[in-house]
Amino acid sequence: MDFNEPTRQFIAAHRNDDVRDAALHAHQDDVDLPFALDQIEGWQRARTKLPQWASCADIIYPPHLAMEQCSSQSTAQYKADLARRLTADAPHPTTLIDITGGFGVDFSFMARVFDHAMYIEQQPHLVELARHNMRALGINHAEYLNGDATDMLDRLPEASLIMADPARRDSHGSRTYAIADCTPDMLSILPRLTAIAPTILIKLSPMLDWHQAVRDCTAALAASPTGASVTEVHIVSVHNECKELLLIVSTDSSNGTEAGADDTGYAPTIVCADDDTVISFRQTQLPARQSSNSDKQTLTDKPAYLYEPNASLMKAGCFDLLASRFAVNPIDRNSHLFVSDTLVADFPGRIFAITAVGPVKRTLHGIGRANVAVRNYPASVAQVRKRYHIADGGDTFIFLTTMSGKKTAFVCAKP
Repeated sequence: MDFNEPTRQFIAAHRNDDVRDAALHAHQDDVDLPFALDQIEGWQRARTKLPQWASCADIIYPPHLAMEQCSSQSTAQYKADLARRLTADAPHPTTLIDITGGFGVDFSFMARVFDHAMYIEQQPHLVELARHNMRALGINHAEYLNGDATDMLDRLPEASLIMADPARRDSHGSRTYAIADCTPDMLSILPRLTAIAPTILIKLSPMLDWHQAVRDCTAALAASPTGASVTEVHIVSVHNECKELLLIVSTDSSNGTEAGADDTGYAPTIVCADDDTVISFRQTQLPARQSSNSDKQTLTDKPAYLYEPNASLMKAGCFDLLASRFAVNPIDRNSHLFVSDTLVADFPGRIFAITAVGPVKRTLHGIGRANVAVRNYPASVAQVRKRYHIADGGDTFIFLTTMSGKKTAFVCAKP
């Protein structure tokens, strides 16, 4: 993928500039301005999102939308580490097939784990982009195919692992979240994929209901002669923002599963990852749902600490497990906040010291600035700020929730 020297010089001279300012300096007819601006903006995004790529001078970046949608370095590395574990016992030479190659960020990290790697993508320009960038990154053991992977399934070689990141936009560009609405249709091709590789890694939107995704995949695999099942669900967050939902489908049903979870007969392992914090469990390990401890809480109770689970745990919905494993008390069944009298320093989420708790109006009186959050409360943050005249920011944290049927305010500080 070649571009002329004036364009290269323009990119180098302006890559730290605001792209709008850079556009104003483009007076040379021989500068490919749209391409140059894509490269400047792409490199600027990559500095924080993909520092390994940004450090490579020969990388060519795609337009804005592709950069916005691609994996970050941390989530791509997570998948590479996951692939390494999943294929640790696979016979060599090992092979990765990425059936939805795209910009190639995930491929660039995962391919290094395998002896051979195959990239498949429908859009010709992305294939050429990936070929160029992989070589620039020193990945020389890959092959690249242009076409619809669905049409190639009968011709694909056996592999150790197949990676799929189905498109989550429809023909009109609108986002779709159900696995059945993604392209390619994973549910229809899943049984065929398990005949090619014993392990399938499916990357999905974090907005998806993972319970439904597991049910959908399980139903799709019911007729598969390989006996494959969903063995693991990974909910991956970065800096407390949920980024990806990963499903692992394996023909080894003993890998990560336990019998007796639901109608499928198997309980996948649920892994909640947020930066360096990883909590894993199986559905069969969830404590029996009991009446909430919060039924005994009253406004006269004075717990010392408040806990907010991280984004991955909130997505997983394993609130009873958190209460049991970390010995904290839920404020109320639907509040998804916890309290304790003594500090639980290893709780996976944000921890606050409670300075006041009580009825909302009385407890918020005199607070002019705070960070406000609502959980199971009949008003939005904006409505709360307006009603109680609370500006945003500062070192005070307010959680408004419902406890034992009463609207309650927790005023907190960092411990």
